[in-house]
Amino acid sequence: MKKRFSHEQIVAVLQRLERGEKAKDLCREIGISSPTLYAWKQKFGGMDVADVRRLKDLEQENGRLKKLVANLMLDNEILRDVNSRKW
Repeated sequence: MKKRFSHEQIVAVLQRLERGEKAKDLCREIGISSPTLYAWKQKFGGMDVADVRRLKDLEQENGRLKKLVANLMLDNEILRDVNSRKW
């Protein structure tokens, strides 16, 4: 069973870890493994909720821009193909 945690929930767990709660106890309480907790710490460590929201917005915008660039490259490739043919 895979649980999904919101970014805000992850930050709350990391803040509890920073306050001195033991990682083993936190993992058991919320039902995750230790490597998951430390991956969260690596990605979201030192952030507050506003920073995480900003990060999420930037990731969404980045994904949108990547799709846009991919579509433009595809259009460009199609136009090159059509232009290279001898009519």
